Amino acid sequence: MSTPAKGATKKEKKKPIPVKTSLNSPYSIHWSPLEREHKHFILNTLKVKLAAVGLQKQRVNRFREWGSRRRSRKKASKPTEEQKPALEPAESVQTPSKPTKPCWSNPAVRNQLAIGINEVTKGLERNELSLVLVCNSVKPAHMTCHLIPLSKTRSVPACQVPSLSDTLAGLLGLKCVLALGFRSGTEEFEDVVRAITPVVPPLSVAWIPTNSTEEKQSDRVKGKKRKLEEMSDEASDASALILQPLKVKKIIPNPTKIRKPKKKGKKKYLSSV
Repeated sequence: MSTPAKGATKKEKKKPIPVKTSLNSPYSIHWSPLEREHKHFILNTLKVKLAAVGLQKQRVNRFREWGSRRRSRKKASKPTEEQKPALEPAESVQTPSKPTKPCWSNPAVRNQLAIGINEVTKGLERNELSLVLVCNSVKPAHMTCHLIPLSKTRSVPACQVPSLSDTLAGLLGLKCVLALGFRSGTEEFEDVVRAITPVVPPLSVAWIPTNSTEEKQSDRVKGKKRKLEEMSDEASDASALILQPLKVKKIIPNPTKIRKPKKKGKKKYLSSV
C-alpha cells in the first residue's frame, strides 16, 4: 500500500468541488397508469372484435423437393429437335401457383390496423390514427416513450395496456404485438374506438400544456395585447403549442470560487478651462 507523501503541494490539497445547478428534466416521460377494471374491459372488447372479424396471419411452410434445382436447369437449357414436340403440350398445361409468402386472411381489415411500433409511429406522424394501445412488456421501455408526445401533439388517445401482447398475439397469429393502432375513418373498428376512448387516461407532457392552462393563458394574453385579434385566419386555425419554462429546484454557490474584491477606480475630474 502506497502512503501519501508528507510534502504535498497546496494544489493537491485544495481540490475543486464540482457544483452544478439541478433542473427538473422535462424529458422524463411516463405512461399514465391504467385501472384494472379498464384493462379487462379493453382486452375483452379487443378479443371479441378480433374473433368476430377472423383476422389472422397465415404462414406457409416452404418445402423444396430434392433435385428441383437440377430439373429447373435442364428445363432452362435448349431442348433438342426430338424433344421439342413432346415438351410443347406439357408446357401449355398451367399448374396452380402456391403462395410462398405469409399472407393475411382478410387484407382489407388488416389495412385498417397499424401493428407494431414502426407502423404506429408512421401512422401518428401522418395523422392517420384515432387510437393507440401499447404493451407494457416492451424491453427496453424507452422504445415506446416517443409515442407519448406524438399522440399528445396529434390529440390521439393513447395508453399502455398490460398483457396486451399475450392476449392478442395468439388471435392474430403473431409472436408479439407491442403496439396497436386503429386508423381513422375505418368502418370495421369504429365501435371499438368509441368504446375504448373514454376509458383511456390523459397523457401528461411537461412542455405541452393541458386544455385548462391553455384557456387561462389565452385569456391573459388577450387582455394585454391587441395584436392577437388582428391575427390572420391561417395563424388562428393552426394549433400553436406554448413551451413552459423550467423550474429551478435549488442553486448551490460554489464554495471554492475565489471572489476578488472590486477595485475602486480613481475619480478623474475635468479641469474647467
